Amino acid sequence: MTTLSIVGLVVAVWGQRLLGAFVVGPVLSRRPVMARAMGLLPAAVVTAVIIQLTMAEGKTLVADARLAGMAVAGVLVWRRAPFIVVVLAAAAATAAVRL
Repeated sequence: MTTLSIVGLVVAVWGQRLLGAFVVGPVLSRRPVMARAMGLLPAAVVTAVIIQLTMAEGKTLVADARLAGMAVAGVLVWRRAPFIVVVLAAAAATAAVRL
């Protein structure tokens, strides 16, 4: 069963790469607005995962000091602050709310 699963995943990933190269690539090259939007997808997915991991514990929604840190970090990233400033400000906001 494990070998069959691995072979299935290999075929699926290979097919996905071919689909992207031969179908999605040419479509995006003709539509630059769509290409820019697709370029933002990885960042959006990572952001969604970070928010979900920050605000959920099991099946419950948790709104605690981490939410304040995430809000500060979000604003600073939006304002294009340097990474170290974002991290330190988010940590300070979280610590201040916990205090």
